[in-house]
Amino acid sequence: MIYGSSLIALGQAAEPVSRTPLYVIIVYMCALFALGWMSSRMFRGSSKDFFVASRSIGPFMLLMSVFGTTMTAFALVGSTSKAFSLGIGTYGLMASSSGLIHTACFFLVGIKMWSFGKKYGYVTQIQFFRDRFESKGIGYLMFPILVGLIIPYLLVGLMGAGIYIEGITRGMFPETFTSKLAPGAVPNWLTGLVICFVVLFYVFFGGVRSAAWANTFQTIVFMIMGLVGFIVIAKAIGGLTVASEITQEYAPNKLAREGLIEVPHFISYMLIPLSVGMFPHLFQHWLTAKSAKSFRLTVIAHPICIMIVWVPCILIGIWAAGLHASGELFVPPKTFPGPDGIIGTADDIKGLNANAVLGVMVKKFMNEPLLIGLFSAGVMAAIMSSLDSQFVCIGSMFTNDFIVPLKGEVSDKQKVWLGRSFIVFIVLVSYLISVKKPMNVFNLGVWCFSGFAALFPIAFASVYWKRVTTAGVFASVIATVITWAMFIYDALGRDSGEQWFGVKEHGEYLIAGVMPVTFIFLASVAALIGVSLMTKAPSQSTIDRFFPTKKA
Repeated sequence: MIYGSSLIALGQAAEPVSRTPLYVIIVYMCALFALGWMSSRMFRGSSKDFFVASRSIGPFMLLMSVFGTTMTAFALVGSTSKAFSLGIGTYGLMASSSGLIHTACFFLVGIKMWSFGKKYGYVTQIQFFRDRFESKGIGYLMFPILVGLIIPYLLVGLMGAGIYIEGITRGMFPETFTSKLAPGAVPNWLTGLVICFVVLFYVFFGGVRSAAWANTFQTIVFMIMGLVGFIVIAKAIGGLTVASEITQEYAPNKLAREGLIEVPHFISYMLIPLSVGMFPHLFQHWLTAKSAKSFRLTVIAHPICIMIVWVPCILIGIWAAGLHASGELFVPPKTFPGPDGIIGTADDIKGLNANAVLGVMVKKFMNEPLLIGLFSAGVMAAIMSSLDSQFVCIGSMFTNDFIVPLKGEVSDKQKVWLGRSFIVFIVLVSYLISVKKPMNVFNLGVWCFSGFAALFPIAFASVYWKRVTTAGVFASVIATVITWAMFIYDALGRDSGEQWFGVKEHGEYLIAGVMPVTFIFLASVAALIGVSLMTKAPSQSTIDRFFPTKKA
């Protein structure tokens, strides 16, 4: 499609744009700031309270914390952008399988991990693995790997938030922010800075308890506002039927899986949700549960919550594809257009910034500034509800899995301050990377999840297979790291069309038509089983400790 003027096409407003949405977001941030302060007043001063909230979290708050932690910019900004590119099949790729697999992981692994954590006093995932596999070395190996995989997860949130805010604030500050791609919009670096500051404040003082409180509040906010926003957008387009008819007429391929997502590609995606079984921050939330019964609500309600969030996001994405193809919706390009003003066409959307779709749809179809602000607060809530858990988790791992094993005796107060210090460091590093290296939110999330999914066999085997050995775990971790690094280098580090192992199709890096997670996962499993069977079995004392014989 051709736009007569590049400036107009890029959304440089001819008249002042209401700043009410931004004011609403600021008020929301202040409310979250206050909630964080209130929850921090309950901090009891101990490392156990800072890292696992003294294991006092009940069923409802556990559900909200766990769900809020798993719903990031990947689910909101990322899924909408992916549906814009790949169509309705995006829901099946992640949402439908996630609902079932997440629940299975919580039930089969989460409850067992919680029981061991309560029995032996664990506050981190690595502490469990150290004891289970009788090796301090496993902790030193896994710590940098898990942190390295969490950082991309953090980037997903920070970049997603920046892209969204940039979209809804376009034209608000024409004299202050003069970017060609987003004239007058609040820049990504400023959004990321504010989010980092707010989240850092309440997790610094209150730890995981503050994160749980904030997650509960934010999860409720983004679920309610998400549904309201979806209804408003659908009504503004003309209703569900009209919106679907537009897509059917101008972008019919977005309503079918065939042609964009092949069966092997689709099936291989089902491995991705296994990542939740290895998320360190999710493990930490499991440990906060008051009792095993607290998991019941999470196991039952989590799939329903996923559907409530993902269905609207996917539909908004495919509607945007139809509207873009019809000429009724402008989606900004990744780079500034040339003199001819050509941005892209319905058949060629590779040059468009799909990450901006959600923000563009909200700004176009929510005509009431106050409503835009409330919906945007919900988006920020979803993003921040995962960031806080990850920050606390990293601080906990640094203290308990790196410093304590090295130094030996560390006071309880020192543990808290070591955790806080590393949280500040990771926040700073993540922020700087998010500003310097913008990436596709969905694809970055997939790569991050692929690494965790490939490590999941270790978690599963540790609670169900007595014969798994330390050497097997080492081999599995090393196999995962090597294959993951090899594939991501091939996918991201080389020019398109020059890949050694796979090809890029519809923005996806595929090997023989399947996701690279397939091969990374298989390498991990093969190494784990093969090496375990070839090496000495764990000691009887360890087996008795983690697989106690039931008394008659």
